[in-house]
Amino acid sequence: MKAIGFKTSLPINEAESFILFETPTPTPAGHDILVKVQAASVNPVDYKIRQNSLKDKTVDVPKVIGWDAAGIVEAVGEKVTLFKKGDYVYYAGDFTRDGGANQEYQLVDERIVGFAPNKITLEQAAAMPLTALTAYEILFDRLRLSKEKDAGKSVLIIGGAGGVGSVAIQLAKKLLNLKVIATASRPDTIAWCQQLGADLVVNHRQLEQELNANGYTEIDFILDFVDLSQYWDTIIKLLKPQGQIGSISDPKEPVDLRPLKRKSGSFHWELMFTRPMYKTPDMIAQHHILNKVADLLNEGTLVSTLNTTLQGLTVENLKEAHRLLESGTSIGKLVIRY
Repeated sequence: MKAIGFKTSLPINEAESFILFETPTPTPAGHDILVKVQAASVNPVDYKIRQNSLKDKTVDVPKVIGWDAAGIVEAVGEKVTLFKKGDYVYYAGDFTRDGGANQEYQLVDERIVGFAPNKITLEQAAAMPLTALTAYEILFDRLRLSKEKDAGKSVLIIGGAGGVGSVAIQLAKKLLNLKVIATASRPDTIAWCQQLGADLVVNHRQLEQELNANGYTEIDFILDFVDLSQYWDTIIKLLKPQGQIGSISDPKEPVDLRPLKRKSGSFHWELMFTRPMYKTPDMIAQHHILNKVADLLNEGTLVSTLNTTLQGLTVENLKEAHRLLESGTSIGKLVIRY
């Protein structure tokens, strides 16, 4: 089968930052299903792994990445009970396994796979798994919010126009009925956040001032999808006593949690890959979350955050996708249709 990977970590403009090669099609066993990948999304985690995972070393067999895909089941392992050949599926996968979605066929554990929504395109479906799982888990599994006890409270989403922020806005508004405040600074990103349901959009460069000007001096819940170090002091100021903070970012310096004590505030990390990485007892929760998200997409409660589509699994398209994400100006999600 055709695959695209890299042998060492190189800047994206280098000729061999991605390499096209042939590799045997894998055979599923146990809980694995073999998926013929038909569309795959590219996320910031992709370029971070490409930039850092093979620094100062070179491997003989190219490393294949990619964590967001939709396709059709071609074969199943002997322990598989959730899917059969011919089912359309979507998933984010496990970044600790070899063989990501940037190839024609991929093995993935059935317990972290959902049935693809059938009222939208496969490209639109492929845009959703990683970001939907991340946004859902941070709201419902980490902060443990519910409409019954939290409706009407405020949530600040830092990075509203990004992949995770775009889903979090919708979930917070549609499923929790929160007052949703998102950060964005350009006319196109502001419009994107408003279109997805944000009640208020503020400029992240003047975060505290703009929030105060709009009557928000305290926020119940704050979600950081950009850079915790950059906003930490402001977050501490804005957090309501007994409020909650959730983050997915990778701060370069240690985060000082001591200021939270005065407010009895709580802090929660979210990494969507934790369940598959550690094979947690509740690993199958991701199967159920993806099925729920598919239902919400089919009924129109959620909309796909797909914004850019590239045609064809090629080295050129993967390079272009990584360039766009590294620029920091992309909106929503980018998908490559195989």
